[in-house]
Amino acid sequence: QVQLVESGGRLVQAGGSLRLSCAASGRTFSIYTMAWFRQAPGKEREFVAALHWTGASTDYADSVKGRFTVSRDNPKNTVYLQMNSLKPEDTAVYYCAGKKFGAITADTGPYDYWGQGTQVTVSS
Repeated sequence: QVQLVESGGRLVQAGGSLRLSCAASGRTFSIYTMAWFRQAPGKEREFVAALHWTGASTDYADSVKGRFTVSRDNPKNTVYLQMNSLKPEDTAVYYCAGKKFGAITADTGPYDYWGQGTQVTVSS
């Protein structure tokens, strides 16, 4: 069982930056493919970014490519989402998710573990 806890969300002005963190419990974090999703009010949860458990590959939604970067620190059991050049349309609750081994996927279904979410609000 893995527990995920996100932090770092807050109110920020357009053009600003934030770094979200997702801390994982357990001793096998390094074998989890990790992802970030977000959900805006009235919208479905959507894929943002993912990092393969080997660290060899990443994937990003087109809407965040070039602005967001996903990374991980295995000794700290933490995955990060660095968000730059934020836009009002980035406003959402951001969730981290994990699944043991396996390929990166933008679908929510294959991810076994989810955090409770952290609110990011970007003002214009």
